[in-house]
Amino acid sequence: MVAIINWGSSLRRAFQYNENKLEEGVASILTTQNYPYPMEEMNAERRLNLLQKLAGLREDVLVNSVHISLNFAPDEQLSDAKIAAIAKEYMDKIGFGAQPFLVYRHNDSGHPHCHIVTTNIELDGSRISLHNIGRERSEPARKELEIKYGLVKAEDHRKDLLALKPIDASKLQYGKAETKRSIGNILDNVLDQYKYTTLAELNAVLRLYNVKAERGAEDSRVYAHRGLLYRVLDTEGNPVGVPIKASLFHNRPTLNYIENKFLKNDVARQAHKAKIKSTIDFALTSKRPKTLAALEEDLRRRGIKMVLRQNEQGLVYGITYIDFKTKCVFNGSALGKAYSAKGLTERLGLHQASADKTSVLNKENHGNSNDNTVDISPKTLPQQEVGMPESNNEKTLLDLLLQHEYASNAVPFEWKKKKKRKKKR
Repeated sequence: MVAIINWGSSLRRAFQYNENKLEEGVASILTTQNYPYPMEEMNAERRLNLLQKLAGLREDVLVNSVHISLNFAPDEQLSDAKIAAIAKEYMDKIGFGAQPFLVYRHNDSGHPHCHIVTTNIELDGSRISLHNIGRERSEPARKELEIKYGLVKAEDHRKDLLALKPIDASKLQYGKAETKRSIGNILDNVLDQYKYTTLAELNAVLRLYNVKAERGAEDSRVYAHRGLLYRVLDTEGNPVGVPIKASLFHNRPTLNYIENKFLKNDVARQAHKAKIKSTIDFALTSKRPKTLAALEEDLRRRGIKMVLRQNEQGLVYGITYIDFKTKCVFNGSALGKAYSAKGLTERLGLHQASADKTSVLNKENHGNSNDNTVDISPKTLPQQEVGMPESNNEKTLLDLLLQHEYASNAVPFEWKKKKKRKKKR
């Protein structure tokens, strides 16, 4: 079993997400706990009102909505009664047993799971702390329930439970709920797990699942108002159907929401930067690939996806690296010039496009890509162009010993002598 806890400032948003599933016929409500009325006698308005009244007792508390999902292995056959019992015991163990909460079972994915909606504001106005709730309360509760009910352990099957598959555009009916739901499932798992610092880096990951985030044309109203759209791509990477506004998804993955993650992600990914660079260097030196395709295949085996950005003429103007182990995304130039499109092709000995071919390209979503455009078609090059100096240009050992070393003109502040001021007579 895998438990995922989300909290926020809008009870209505979490509530409405599950109620919409009910209306679409892909969910059912299993139980309503600690409500004054039986479940059969309550409509959607009554179910929401009690939660909102509790949250209203503490208007000074911004985070008053708790949305939990309990996910089970695909091959587990669990009845509604058993899932409801597991949800009730789980809420008891994490300190929410006395709170009013709703349990919904969703039937719109490849594994059985339920959603729980509640508030952390109690009847006396006190607030249930959410600090370290996952590590200190949820994890022990999950392990106890796995043993008691004989559930598949999350440590063994976490990847299988939450495995994402690319969206098959041919199976979607546009204007129907499954388009939005399919995109939403991808966003739920990508936005908070991967460490990206530009929209182009985020799109490098989303494209793996046939999804793209875009701001629209620069002269459009969407772009002017900092809007963001999500759309499905076909297998060739072409947009299909009508895009969906970010504000229509339950977690509101807007441009502001994504940009707020950039700085935090940049700090978090620095610890893995050196390892990714060394992996690329090792692949270049050990296997000595002759083409970008060969390098891409070698890196794939090492858990790194190399995404090439090309124009219509086949010229590469950017490279993005996705490390699936650490969930880090790096634009080539962010790792260093040697890992950019130009630097990497030069290290491979590929032909660089001439200046007349490298006209200004429309960079994807104005991503911060400093990679230069190159032609990746292999050529037969003279020895000097592949990085091998001619013999008459080589420096002798004596020249190397006698050459001047670089010395900075900057003098440390501590070493500077303070000038004595002359006293005025």
